[in-house]
Amino acid sequence: MQKELDLLLPHISDAITSVKGRFTIHRGQMAGCEVIAMQSGIGKVNSALALQCLLDDFAPDLVINTGVAGGTGSAGILDVVVGNRVAYHDVWCGPGTVPGQASDCPQYFEPPCGLLDLPALGSDSGVIHGLIASGDIFVSSPEETERIRGLYPDVAAVDMESASMAQTCWLNGVPFVSVRVVSDTPGAADNISQYENFWTDAPMRTFSVLMPLVEQISQQWKK
Repeated sequence: MQKELDLLLPHISDAITSVKGRFTIHRGQMAGCEVIAMQSGIGKVNSALALQCLLDDFAPDLVINTGVAGGTGSAGILDVVVGNRVAYHDVWCGPGTVPGQASDCPQYFEPPCGLLDLPALGSDSGVIHGLIASGDIFVSSPEETERIRGLYPDVAAVDMESASMAQTCWLNGVPFVSVRVVSDTPGAADNISQYENFWTDAPMRTFSVLMPLVEQISQQWKK
C-alpha cells in the first residue's frame, strides 16, 4: 500500500526511480545492501504481477515482503509475524489434491535456511514465527477465521499477498520471506475500526524489524 511505501522510501539513499507499465520501482542503498522497492497493490494477482516484474528486471538474491496482516489468536495487534511457513487458505485444485496447495507447488513455502536465525528475527526482538495464510479476501468475521483455522490450526496471521509472492519466488528459484505487522484481529467486534486506526503510526513497527534485518543480511546471511 502507498502508506507502507511512504514509510520505506526515506530509508533508501541515492534512490533511482523508474516506471515499468503500472509499477514504479525505487532502487538504492539501505543498511549496506542494494535494494529494489516497489508497491505491489492489494491481492494475489497484483502482488504476483508486481513481483514477476521485479524478478525479471533485477534478479534479486532475496525478496522481503512487508505489510500488514490480521491476527488469528497467537499474535496480537502490533506484533510482527515472520512467516516460517506460508500457504493459501482459498486454493483447492480438486479431488486428489490438498486444500491450500497450489498446483505443482509445495503445500507450504518456507524462507531460506538460516535467515530466521538472524537476531532481527529472533524471539528476543519480539518477533513471532508462524504460519501466514493468504487469500483474496479481507478476513473480518469469526466464521472466516474459523474456516481458516480448520485448514491450519496453528495459523498466526492472515493476509492477501504473502502466498502469491512466495509461489512466484518459488517458481523462479528466488528465496522469499514475509514480515507482517498485525493490524487487527478478525472476528473482533471492533475489527474494522482496529484496522482504520492502525495506520496512524503502528506500521513503524515493521520497519523497526526491517532495518536491522537488511543490515544483518548484508553482514551475516549468505544465500
